[in-house]
Amino acid sequence: MAFTEQQYVDMSTKLQQVKEEIHRFIVGQEEAIDYTLYAVLADGHALLEGLPGLGKTMLIRTISEVLDLSFSRIQFTPDLMPADITGTSMIERTPDGKQQFTFQPGPIFSQMVLADEINRATPKTQSALLEAMGEKTVTILGDTKKMARPFFVLATQNPIEMEGTYPLPEAQMDRFLCKILVPYPEKSELMEIMKRTTGAQEIGLQKQMDTDALIQAQQMVKEVMVADEMLEYATDLVVATHPERTDALDEVKQYAMYGSGPRGLQSLIKLAKARALMNGRFHVSVADIKSVAKPVLRHRMLLNYEGEASGKTADDVIDVILEKVQQGISK
Repeated sequence: MAFTEQQYVDMSTKLQQVKEEIHRFIVGQEEAIDYTLYAVLADGHALLEGLPGLGKTMLIRTISEVLDLSFSRIQFTPDLMPADITGTSMIERTPDGKQQFTFQPGPIFSQMVLADEINRATPKTQSALLEAMGEKTVTILGDTKKMARPFFVLATQNPIEMEGTYPLPEAQMDRFLCKILVPYPEKSELMEIMKRTTGAQEIGLQKQMDTDALIQAQQMVKEVMVADEMLEYATDLVVATHPERTDALDEVKQYAMYGSGPRGLQSLIKLAKARALMNGRFHVSVADIKSVAKPVLRHRMLLNYEGEASGKTADDVIDVILEKVQQGISK
């Protein structure tokens, strides 16, 4: 192991300072902050879903400031085109009178990209993010360009039930490491939000990490150890989401149309490792896996008609899986 136990403890302390700095500006949203940071540490992308006005955009902007990352915001609308995201080549005249193509990079070429209200754009435009998210490159007119490092897409979306939204393609949903639900704030949190946003005092955020420190933290996450028992337990959870298996749980057979693929298991382990680092440990525990199961699996399980008609959610089915699939006991 390239890092010592003390280095893990020190990094955990630094990450707690990052959280505290974020909380100086963001009220509540404890889970949303935690899981977004886990996704950043795991070098992945996150999807935040919640009603308009709950602070999703502000949360992502705040994290980029505290981590000292270059930031771009893309407001997705029905008329947004793929070139508006990736950039385009334009013909420019050189000083000697000749003409040449010059690439004008789009907002995707930042370290942290906020895809705001991503499900308000058409599927064609949404798919423009696919290569950047999966391969961390963008190909324009046959020329492949690498993204900045580190590179994250943190997207927000409104619930599908709202008018003017387009469901994300399954291929793109799977590329998000996790889907984070942003709840409505409690009464006490609403009052604190009013105090912070309607008064004269302005809150200045202090940068707590730089790019090099964040890349080091990502490397430390990769080196967090996963015991075979933990890997088997995580695998059992993912396998349990498949309704077509003969040994599938009754609730999964009844309500699920399909379950998570291999990328879901990868995401489960990556996010569990990130949670372990945040807590100053260099090994994954059962609690880490259980804690990240819902954000990782909820957008990778599709319910069937009976599940939707019964008012079930993917979280309800995942709760059953977590309850019935025990560590060391394959179902």
